[in-house]
Amino acid sequence: MYCYFGTKLAHAEMPRHLPTPDGFPDTAALAALRAWYEGASSRQAAAHYLADQLGNHLAAGQSARSLIGQIRRQLAHYARQRQRPDLAAPFEGPADQRQRHARAAAQAVEQLRTLPLPMPQISDDIARWLPPRAVRVLRAAEIGTLADLTVRIPRRRQWWTAVPRLGPASARRIEAFFAAHPALTERARALVVAGQRSDVAPWEILHVPQDVDGSAGAFRAPVSGCILGADNDYEAIQAWLALHETPATQRAYRKEAERLILWAIVARGKALSSLTTKDATDYRAFLRKPSPRERWVGPPRPRTAPDWRPFVGNLSARSVAQALAVLSAMFRWLVEQRYVVANPFAGIKVRGSQHTKAVATTHAFTEGEWLLVRAIANGLEWSYGWDALAAQRLRFLLDFGYATGLRISELTQAMLRNVEVDAAGDHWLHVVGKGGKPAKVTLTPLARVALERHLQERGLPISRARWEPATPLVGSLDGSGSGITALRLWEVMRRFFRLAAENLASDHPPLAEKLRRATPHWMRHTHATHALAKGVELSAVRDNLRHASISTTSYRSSGRWVRIPWPGRPTYVRHGRGQSSVAETPRRTAYDARAYGHLAGG
Repeated sequence: MYCYFGTKLAHAEMPRHLPTPDGFPDTAALAALRAWYEGASSRQAAAHYLADQLGNHLAAGQSARSLIGQIRRQLAHYARQRQRPDLAAPFEGPADQRQRHARAAAQAVEQLRTLPLPMPQISDDIARWLPPRAVRVLRAAEIGTLADLTVRIPRRRQWWTAVPRLGPASARRIEAFFAAHPALTERARALVVAGQRSDVAPWEILHVPQDVDGSAGAFRAPVSGCILGADNDYEAIQAWLALHETPATQRAYRKEAERLILWAIVARGKALSSLTTKDATDYRAFLRKPSPRERWVGPPRPRTAPDWRPFVGNLSARSVAQALAVLSAMFRWLVEQRYVVANPFAGIKVRGSQHTKAVATTHAFTEGEWLLVRAIANGLEWSYGWDALAAQRLRFLLDFGYATGLRISELTQAMLRNVEVDAAGDHWLHVVGKGGKPAKVTLTPLARVALERHLQERGLPISRARWEPATPLVGSLDGSGSGITALRLWEVMRRFFRLAAENLASDHPPLAEKLRRATPHWMRHTHATHALAKGVELSAVRDNLRHASISTTSYRSSGRWVRIPWPGRPTYVRHGRGQSSVAETPRRTAYDARAYGHLAGG
């Protein structure tokens, strides 16, 4: 007989007089599991403590290993039902490392034994309570919390028809959940009363009064010549948005059209098709500083929330110019369709927007700043109370985003099937970039290490031969195996940047201020900035970022680095602060370990 069968861990810590909660393994099953964690094989542990069950398992063609695995899964599920993924973790690790986690598993069992099922709170994330498929669909509609969802349900019948791909079956499950927790419904009704929307509402639920809907707009072209078939401005803009199939492009264009039509109706009291050139120049000033701020400006919120606002702050000159360019293109198309007779935004300029497009260091972290940020990420679990799985995913987002320079949409859409190793042994990631253009991005050593480590953390194989092709590179934490949306990734990264800012505010105020402004796109800028600083050729960085022009990849530091032709070798001239010097850099036409290896993090 094996000594660990008689240890204190296997017997004394398993009180037999305590009642077994529903759904919790019985004493014999827990004893077998403890023995297995202490080093017994599955067959030895099951034969000693679960002889009858083992016999039934073997008769059914199943193994002792599957019996132990069933107990582990039962405990992990029990923990997750109680919103304790940290207590589920000891039961989900690799079997060959079980002895290392024996004490944690024993402690988790004792904690779980007395944990009641939690009651849902209106601020809870929907992933805590709803099925994974419903969660994916709701998040795609920017519904992230029970509060967002409860505002929808009591407001109207067939509420789910406004949520694409939800369907009545999923809707019934959601309604059953709320029926089982009536306090949420009561709170929802209070929210609806207390949080009635202002006259500023998002595009999906915007109700335009008939007198300003554009059906009689001042600059409408004769209806007989219009080829759109639109009766009002909302329908005309909807037709323009439908031209663009890429979701990211459609969202960006909708945002600009939404802001303009709201401003026209609320601030000007006129239809969009009645706007003059004077209105357009006034709108330019409004974009620089939207006011009154309580009506137009607010923190990022789901579009379904009553306190949603069109702006999160003032717009830079470059953002104003981009907005006006989109609106000018929209009106130009409306003129071509003979819906309106003129484009009020034609020829409008924005002062300060003509600077060279550049990777600015104000939107990138220096090497020293990056090391500080990455050090905070290494301690998220024990220093800041993050769930282990969430912390591991965050570190992967930092390392992989930094090492590849991917856009948010590219990162959230990437799957293992998109990873390629060519004949030369180089690793690539195939992506669909801006405008739906297919491209491939080099996977540096740091990117490959980050990916392999994260796959291990998720319990997935690192051998390409064993990969499931449809596995997303960035996974959801709900155990469904699905990916996450670009909006969710943005929220996760912003949460981390704000946390880092709080912890660096006293010792590093400038970095803390940068972190308060940082977005996931800063990883792309940091990637390019560090690659150029390490001597990677400007053309190689441009190709990896997939910029159409090399000028877009210009590097800004204390001065500006401009690539100039030089026979036989690349040379850069530095301009800035009254100085001009010529410096030869080592030729590096591709990414390698020297460019990023020293910043790999933990």
